[in-house]
This record gives sequence, structure tokens and C-alpha cells, in this order.
Amino acid sequence: MSNKHPRVSIGMPVYNGENYIEETLKSIVAQTFEDFELIISDNASTDRTAEICKAYATKDRRIRYYRNEQNLGPARNYNRVFELAKGEYFKWTAHDDLLAPEYLERCVEVLDRNPALVLCYSRVIFIDERQKQLRKSSSNLLNLSSPQPHQRFKHYQESIFGSSKKKRSSRSPTESDRDKIDKHPGGDCWLPIFGVIRTNALAKTPLIASYVNSDMILLGQLALLGEFYEISEYLFFYRDHAQASGRKNNGYYEFNVWFDPNNKGKKKMVLPLWKWFMEYLIAIKRVQLNWYERIACYMLMARWLLWMRQRLVKELGINLAIALNIQTVSFLGYRKKIPTQW
Repeated sequence: MSNKHPRVSIGMPVYNGENYIEETLKSIVAQTFEDFELIISDNASTDRTAEICKAYATKDRRIRYYRNEQNLGPARNYNRVFELAKGEYFKWTAHDDLLAPEYLERCVEVLDRNPALVLCYSRVIFIDERQKQLRKSSSNLLNLSSPQPHQRFKHYQESIFGSSKKKRSSRSPTESDRDKIDKHPGGDCWLPIFGVIRTNALAKTPLIASYVNSDMILLGQLALLGEFYEISEYLFFYRDHAQASGRKNNGYYEFNVWFDPNNKGKKKMVLPLWKWFMEYLIAIKRVQLNWYERIACYMLMARWLLWMRQRLVKELGINLAIALNIQTVSFLGYRKKIPTQW
């Protein structure tokens, strides 16, 4: 094992993670695939996070701990761990999620076997604060196996945005499950962002940007670059708890502030859907595609506009009302308050 050039870099951005980070660290150091480095970027935590991380870094030379002098926001911190990575493969991990011991070994085996793949991930089990199983993720989240970029992009769009798609799990979701799924436009389909990714492919993207759900857009950009593979085993444990970002933030404005604190205090005009549209167009232009593939991808974006037309119009209407300081609208006796969070 090379200390300078590990096969896999694991990036862990964290802020005030004392409640769960030790469990996560234990699951990482217990990996059967040992040729990895763990890069921890502490976003100026005020709890015992630093103490716990330094103790593990002292015991295991594969762990590197960094601390930001001030909170950079999750987006910049997620990108910081990638910038510090040295491995051929890269994986983001949250401070509160867990990995089965075979996770890295299985993903690396798959990626080594097929150079056309840019991302490999496993199926997911959702757990609570005490590691109790809540539910299992849908199968075939983003198993993008076509050699043609436009076909992968098409399947990706249908999985994330398709009007007829159904978010399925191994059992019927409870109301709590449904709430969690509906909070993210991609349902469970964004979870492959925590898979193992080829570093050279990820370096061709803008990484995590400072707007809401940029992780989901990043997956679309990676889909243009190569194939995804889903391991049928449940090797990743996603922790759903009250302090998770998806639970704490209410609406696109609060999520934008969470992604980047520099957005705080700005006028509450947020156009995430239109932002996603522009970022997809930029991604299609950025990737090296032949003329047929490029035109096909642009045509898929026209279909995306059709799918999203009602939400796009609603987004413009709400932001126009905010700009004009309109708090309610009335028409023929109908009265509606303009939402401040949506």
C-alpha cells in the first residue's frame, strides 16, 4: 500500500458531528479494502468533533485531519476534501453514515473490471439515530449502463424527474418515509453521489456548487461522462435523523443558505429550477460529445422543460411576487398567501 498514492480517497466534510462521527470512523477503518486515505475537513466545529478526529488520526496514518478557521458552508467543504485527495478513486462520506466492511472492496473490484464506469455504488438501508433499520432504498437507483451518453442522460432524467416515475422501496413507505422522499426532487436517486467515483472524471465537473440540490445536477454531469453501476447488496447505511440537513431546512431559500452561508441575508429570490436548467445546458456543452449525442442531449432538455413547465412558471411567479413585495393575491374571491418557503 502506498501512503502517497492510495487507490481510494474518502472525503469527509463535517460540522459539529460528535454524535455520530465515531461510529462512522469505525466503519471506515474496518474496511476490508485497506489501500485508502480518509480526508476529514472540519468546518470550524464547536463540539468534540476535533478531539475525536485527532484521536483517530493519531492511531491510523491513513487519516488526515484539517480544520477550517471559519465555516465555509457544506458546498465548499465538500469540494475541499476532493481538492486534497490523491487517490485514483474518490468517495464522499457524511459524518453520520455507515459502510459495511466490504463496501470499498466491492466497488473497487467493479471499477477495476470495467474502465467505462465512472461511478459504482451499492443499494442503501436507511437507519435512525440508534442504527435501527427504517427502510431500504429503491433498487436500480441510477444503474446507467448504456455506452451512449444521451441514453444515460435520458435514463437519468427519467429516474430523477420523469412524471410517471414511482419511488419504490422494499416495503410500502410510511408517512415519515414519504416525507423524506418528497423533500428531495430525486427521491432516493441522488444517493449514488456517495458512491465511489473515478477521480479523473469528477475533476472534469464543477463539483458541488453553492445552490440547492447541486449534488443531483452533478450526477447528471457524471452520467454524460460514463456509466454507473449498482451493486445489488445493501452495503451503505444512510442515517435519517432530526438534525440531518434534509430535516432541518425548510424550503429552497434555507437550503441555499445551508449550501453556502454567503447566501444568508440576501433577498429571498431563489430560482433553483431555472438554475438547474442552465447548469444542464452548460454540462452538455462542456463534455466532449459528437454532434449527434450533443443534439440528442439538448432535445432531452426540451423534454425536461415540458415536464417541469408548471413548476418553472410557479417559481417565476413566486419570485416576481417577492420582488414586488406582494404577500397575497386575490382573484374573484380567491385569496392566496405567497409562500416564503417553497
